[in-house]
Amino acid sequence: MPHIDITMYPGRDDETKKKLALNVQKFIVDELKVDKSAVTVSIEDVPKEKWDEHMESMTDKIRFI
Repeated sequence: MPHIDITMYPGRDDETKKKLALNVQKFIVDELKVDKSAVTVSIEDVPKEKWDEHMESMTDKIRFI
């Protein structure tokens, strides 16, 4: 706890995604004062043509901003 899920358009290489995940993890560790091992990050690529459909499937209960 916690798990952060990032959804974005495809096109970034694994190295870029890993760097993003590590930076997000560090931010969460610093902000929430939790151990690094407790924070997981996933990244999902969603094609531009499927973006609206994907975002509509998220309710306001899980999407805050």
